[in-house]
Amino acid sequence: MAVSVMIKRKVKPGEQARKLIPMILQLRALATYQPGYISGETLRNVSHPEECLVISTWESLQDWEKWHHSKQRTTINSRIESLTGESTDYNIYEPMVGRTFQETAPQKE
Repeated sequence: MAVSVMIKRKVKPGEQARKLIPMILQLRALATYQPGYISGETLRNVSHPEECLVISTWESLQDWEKWHHSKQRTTINSRIESLTGESTDYNIYEPMVGRTFQETAPQKE
């Protein structure tokens, strides 16, 4: 089942953005060559211009995880986090097609 990955980073305007944006775009370009990659886009929050969101869609969670743990991606991401001084925020979503919210919510014990 396909998954969408939301990747959020803070980008300070000026010099940091000039260094950071090419690395973010490089990651996205490299992802397009990975098995299971479907699509992606890079967005900037209109209300909070320092916030950058990358949305990528993968054929499966396993495809995403393989790319997420790859040396190529982790090397570039380490450079990004070193520059921003913050950890990258990842959230993974799957379609709710044919399910109710109750069926997808974690069960309480």
